Amino acid sequence: MRFVAGAALAAAFTLSVASAPALAEAAYPSKPIRVIVPFAAGSTTDIIARAITDKMSQSMGQQLVIDNRGGASGTIGQAAVASAAPDGYTVMIHSSSHTVSPSTFAKLPFDTVRDFAGVTPISSLSNALVVSPQKGYRTLGDLLAAARAQPGKLNFASAGQGSATHLNAEKFKLAARIAATNIPFKGSAEAVTEVLAGRVDYYFSPIAPVIGQIREGQLLALAVGSPQRASALPDVPTTAEAGVPGSEFNFWIGMMAPAKTPRPVIERLHAEVLKALATPEVKERFAKLGADTWTLKPEQFDAYIKDEIAGNASVVKAAGLAAQQ
Repeated sequence: MRFVAGAALAAAFTLSVASAPALAEAAYPSKPIRVIVPFAAGSTTDIIARAITDKMSQSMGQQLVIDNRGGASGTIGQAAVASAAPDGYTVMIHSSSHTVSPSTFAKLPFDTVRDFAGVTPISSLSNALVVSPQKGYRTLGDLLAAARAQPGKLNFASAGQGSATHLNAEKFKLAARIAATNIPFKGSAEAVTEVLAGRVDYYFSPIAPVIGQIREGQLLALAVGSPQRASALPDVPTTAEAGVPGSEFNFWIGMMAPAKTPRPVIERLHAEVLKALATPEVKERFAKLGADTWTLKPEQFDAYIKDEIAGNASVVKAAGLAAQQ
C-alpha cells in the first residue's frame, strides 16, 4: 500500500510539473504587454499599432502599452525586442523596414531572421509619391521628364537612410533609370514638412501622414508605389501603370515577438490581432488612414520575411547603396 501510494504521489507530481507550462500559457496574459514601436509617436507604424492594441487590450484583459523606440531606421527598437525575454510580454509592431535593415547596415546587434518570430502582418499600405503643387509636376511623366532633363538635380525625402520609404524610392529610381539624391529625415513628419515647403522634390510617403494634405490640395499624389491602387486614392495610378514597370514596393506593418516565444502565445497573439482587425472601429480607422488589412499565419509571415530580405538585398546591391556602419 505504501508503494502504491508513493507511486501515485510521484505520478501526480510529474503530471503537475508537466502541466505547469500549459497552465501558465492558459493564464496568458497575466500582466501588461509592452509593444515596442521602432518609430516616433505619430508615425504610420505608431498610428496602426495604437489602433490595434486599443482593441487587443479590451479583448485580452490586460493593457498593451506602446513603447516608442525610434532611431536608426528602426534598428534601436528591433534590438530591444531581440534581447527581450521570450515570454510574450514584449512584442514589436514594425514596418517593412524590418527586412531592409539587414542590407543597409554593415553590422546589426541582432539577426533579423533568427532573433524574431512572426505573429502576423497587420496592414499593407501604399506609399504615395507626393510633390508640392508649386513644383509644377502634374503627372509622373512630368517628374520623370524633369529628372531626365537634369540628371542628378532632383532630390527625394526618406524616413531615414535604409528605411522602407528609402528603398521604395531607390527601387523606383532603378526602374525609371533616373538619378536623384536621398535626403534622409528622422521620420515621415519631417519629410512631409520639407516636401510641403518645396525644399525637397518628392517623397514616397505612407498614405496616412499625407492623406489630409492630398485631399486639401496641399500635396499632389502622382502615383502609388504599391502593386495595386490604394483604396484611399482609387484615381491615382500605380507607378507601373504610369509607365515605370518593376517599381512596385509592398509597404507593410506587422507584429513580431522575440524568437523562442512559446508557440501557444504566438498563436494567441495572432488570433487577437485578427479579432481586432474584424471590429468596426478598427476597420473605420484603417479606412481613414488608407490602410488595407493584410494577415498571414505566423509560419507564413516568417517565410515572407525571409524571402523579402533576399529581394531587398538585390535592390540595395543594384542601387549601389553603401551599408551604414
